Amino acid sequence: MSELLKQKLKENGADVEGTLHRFMNNDALFLKFILKFKDDQNYAILKKHLDEKNYEEAFKAAHTLKGVSANLGLNPIFDRASAVTELLRGKDASEVDAAKVEEEKNALEAAYKLFIQIIEENA
Repeated sequence: MSELLKQKLKENGADVEGTLHRFMNNDALFLKFILKFKDDQNYAILKKHLDEKNYEEAFKAAHTLKGVSANLGLNPIFDRASAVTELLRGKDASEVDAAKVEEEKNALEAAYKLFIQIIEENA
């Protein structure tokens, strides 16, 4: 993994040191998984289900994205996916604060796009 990629990730709130520690300080392994993140479909699935107001499936996708981003130390994505997860947890459609979910979805989208761009431009 290049120092530039590490620097860009850190500058934007990623926990590079903690993640490398989990990856036994194996830069190549970390890079392998950060590159796989670009192909992860959970964000697209989450967005689709939120647009359809299918909150049960959106919850599942948000929860999975939360876990993936946590494992990779992508804290800004983790934080927003966590917020969406909690807004949807155990709620029927009539109980969901759609405006708050939309707000968090927009923040998640910004974080997600930023990290995808960083990965694509620096890996």
